Amino acid sequence: MSKVYINDIGILCALGNGLDAVRDNLLDIAESPLVKLPAFISGKDVCVGKIMDDLPELDEDTPRIYKSRNNRVLLAAYNQIRSAVETAVERYGAGRIGIVLGSSTSGIDSGEKALEYFQQNGDFPEEYHYVQQEMSSPSEYLQSITKTTGPCYTISTACSSGSKAIASAKRLIEADVCDAVIAGGVDTLCKLTLNGFNALEAIGDELCNPFSKNRKGINIGEGAGLFLISTDIGEIEIAGIGESSDAYHFSAPDPTGKGAKKAMQDALDQANIQPEQISYINLHGTATKHNDDMEGKAVFEVFGDSVPGSSTKPFTGHALGAAGAIELGICSLLLNYNERNKLPTHLYDGDYDDAIPGINLVDKDNYPESDPVYALSNSFAFGGSNIAVVIKKVQDNK
Repeated sequence: MSKVYINDIGILCALGNGLDAVRDNLLDIAESPLVKLPAFISGKDVCVGKIMDDLPELDEDTPRIYKSRNNRVLLAAYNQIRSAVETAVERYGAGRIGIVLGSSTSGIDSGEKALEYFQQNGDFPEEYHYVQQEMSSPSEYLQSITKTTGPCYTISTACSSGSKAIASAKRLIEADVCDAVIAGGVDTLCKLTLNGFNALEAIGDELCNPFSKNRKGINIGEGAGLFLISTDIGEIEIAGIGESSDAYHFSAPDPTGKGAKKAMQDALDQANIQPEQISYINLHGTATKHNDDMEGKAVFEVFGDSVPGSSTKPFTGHALGAAGAIELGICSLLLNYNERNKLPTHLYDGDYDDAIPGINLVDKDNYPESDPVYALSNSFAFGGSNIAVVIKKVQDNK
């Protein structure tokens, strides 16, 4: 079976817009870029990972059904890989290029604003169309601007969506359905998700505090991670993917961590490596009681206390359907755009929860002894949808 590679990356989130900005801010800033805003939950200020960079405007001739802030974020990520995509289309043909995106919000913020307008005016605004908030919107919009005609769909499995899109892209290529796939995830801030998580008592009032005994919940973020994936040899190989389904509870993870452990072990097995060969783990690390308990247990059972890891959600917020894609982008940056071999510090209050097995959280002095070669990214979602992705730095393109 042919190996599958990441050929180009587009990324933006609260850390910045583009590879260099995200890398530099992640590795060099001493504090979180998350901001506290009152706009999302009535009577409550909450920390969110909001994109502060200017977003591109959609073309004037963009159909109304695609006009949403979510698609503007997607366009910003696509602009970073546009040249590579155009080259792939020219080489393989439009029908051999697929698009698979993950999202949990799509353009629902457009629907929220339209409903507010309706309540005040008795009619919906002219610029609104229901399709703006359909899950198909981001993938169909991206297909419209790339003029590709291959398989095109959006995956919505909550917080695992962005990683699931990568897994689907890999399968499309391995099955010879596509020669290349544009894959990733995009999600934007909206009241629906923040109020939903608040109703579950999962939103923290302050900056999230993963794996601390004082953790009180998540901070929602927004952003996009977009990849051009193919069998063309690139600098990052998608070496192994493991997926499992707990089906334990609608929103709570299996407390034994059995499904998460299986996903990580299957990813290692597919990559044909041992746990100790992983240089860095990007933890799902939501700072909720149940997720951190489960993930800490599962990570310890697979990796012990030796492999360094961190949750980057205090830097990005939990970007839900885009989280897995953004975090895989971060792992890629650490392997291939990181001359100092530095790892992201695990940002929390330092008061580790003793009820969780002692995994190796990265601190400011925790550097790998040699160039990182393998990284693993975890994503765990409602309904027990688990996925772990192992990527490999390709050395000397061999």
